[in-house]
Amino acid sequence: MDLPQSQLPSQSHLQSQSQPQTVVGGQTGLAIPLIIAVTGHRDLVPEEIPLIRRRVSKLLLDLQKDYPDRGVSVMSALAEGADQLVANEALRLDIPLIVPLPMPKALYLKDFDNAEVRENFERLLSQAAEVYELPLTEGHSLESISTYGDGRDQQYAQLGVFVCAHCHILLALWDGKYNEKLGGTGQVVRFHHDDIMPGYTKESAASGLILADDESDLVYHIVCSRDCQDGQPEALLTAGDYWWFSLDEKEPRSKQLPESHRRVFQYTSEFSADALMYADNIQNSAYPLLDEQNRATLPPGLGDIDHIYRAADWLAGHFQSRVLLTLKVTHLLAILMGLMYIAYSDLLPIQQFLYAFLSFFLIASAILTYSKRRAWHRKYLDYRTLAEGLRVQFYWAAAGVMKGHKSKYTHDTFLQTQDPDLGWIRNVMRISGTECDASNYSEPAGLEFTLSEWLGDYDTGQLGYFRRKGAECTKRYKRTERLTTAALWIGFAAITFFVMMSADLGEQVRDPLVILMGIMLLFVGVWQSYSFGIADAELIKQYEFMYQIFCNARRRIDSAVNDHEKRRVLQTLGDAALGEHSQWILMHRERAPNQNDMFNMG
Repeated sequence: MDLPQSQLPSQSHLQSQSQPQTVVGGQTGLAIPLIIAVTGHRDLVPEEIPLIRRRVSKLLLDLQKDYPDRGVSVMSALAEGADQLVANEALRLDIPLIVPLPMPKALYLKDFDNAEVRENFERLLSQAAEVYELPLTEGHSLESISTYGDGRDQQYAQLGVFVCAHCHILLALWDGKYNEKLGGTGQVVRFHHDDIMPGYTKESAASGLILADDESDLVYHIVCSRDCQDGQPEALLTAGDYWWFSLDEKEPRSKQLPESHRRVFQYTSEFSADALMYADNIQNSAYPLLDEQNRATLPPGLGDIDHIYRAADWLAGHFQSRVLLTLKVTHLLAILMGLMYIAYSDLLPIQQFLYAFLSFFLIASAILTYSKRRAWHRKYLDYRTLAEGLRVQFYWAAAGVMKGHKSKYTHDTFLQTQDPDLGWIRNVMRISGTECDASNYSEPAGLEFTLSEWLGDYDTGQLGYFRRKGAECTKRYKRTERLTTAALWIGFAAITFFVMMSADLGEQVRDPLVILMGIMLLFVGVWQSYSFGIADAELIKQYEFMYQIFCNARRRIDSAVNDHEKRRVLQTLGDAALGEHSQWILMHRERAPNQNDMFNMG
């Protein structure tokens, strides 16, 4: 829940910060911020605080330096101790502050006995760029969480799960000791690594634990003591020391950011840079999922998802057009290479034809090399996959599919078993859905909007889209088959005629016939290579599959007896769509244009 306008920092304050414009804090820019969430002890040892502050400040400054195009934001619940210490450092460095409150503010304040700590909480909250109030956990009421006990502990457990799910780095000011305190620092760190929080996560969530490499396990651990009995750090750890702490099998603790996470951050930075470069084009011509008519009646967090979706969708189309242009130009050059070779071997053996052949080959190789260095193919695939993931995230949020007890969010299982480098896509999605994930929106208006805009019917929505695209792709593929078949038959007829009549043919007839056969085979080979490159045959299967699952979803929803059943169908539909997009990106990755294609066609 956002604070009232009077409690939010002024727009001029936000714009004066030394950060790129981002979607955090109501900004309209396109940079994807690097989110550092805080977990830590409330009872820090006073003598250790100056060193801890220096460690925190250095981390934040280093990240600002390493990712200037993205900016850095800090997520903190502003509890006493570690939370407030990091929040103070963030604001001192003009870093935006995001505050998720574990419960309504009036109830949360019961935890602040010290007047100075309470005043600091109010001051920090008033300067936050964004404030969310997390909903009540399942089976609890305002009354049950107003006193200390399981209900209140469940709210803190929900907070720990929420910050882990919506940050890129978990900053832990922690003694290194795991314990059974629900929602405590040790349990939050464990959840960040293992997706398990005993007493909060359900058994079904634990049984679905994915064992693949995961980019969301990154902890920056600043070792600290606790101001209590037996408050010294875990054995082998020293107060004031720091580590990057992950599930890396070879080096779980490292002084340097692990390379796998660095690559994920790099790809996210590339997306931010591309979005900023083409910001005007995106603003003027990108297709939105959320129009102004529906914006007022749907949850405000949808605007953030739509904002990033528009950038991803436009950029995917932009780089797709470059990939297609590369394919067309290089295949045209391949035809010219073939014609030059035929002209040299069968018409006139002059050096100019060989020079032309080599020139066309070098031009095609240069184009492919430039395309690879600019990563057009990878960006097209990654950005399209991101856009489709955001589409599911958007409509699930609008329909209220993700409401209720949550330990997993839309981004958590998308592409989880694929290439770890694709984790950057989840990194973007965990930021875009933050505000929606902080609420339990489930209004009928959002469900009807989703059924109309996402599911649609024969002519509208994704159902209509996949029907039309399937028909277009099938038509293009059949045209390719007809042309290939015609060329092969012409070539076969020429060869038959040549075999039967070769003894009676003069050179004036025989030579053109040989040249015709060569040209026809050349065109068939290049055309089939181009068709393979754009994957028409596979796309037809994908469009048919997606059309069928949307048809099935439409039929089941039309017969559903209540909104709960409709949401279950939409969740299943989204899971199927996310799974299909995962397969799509893997298939197309293998079809990246490269110089081997030129050698083969040459």
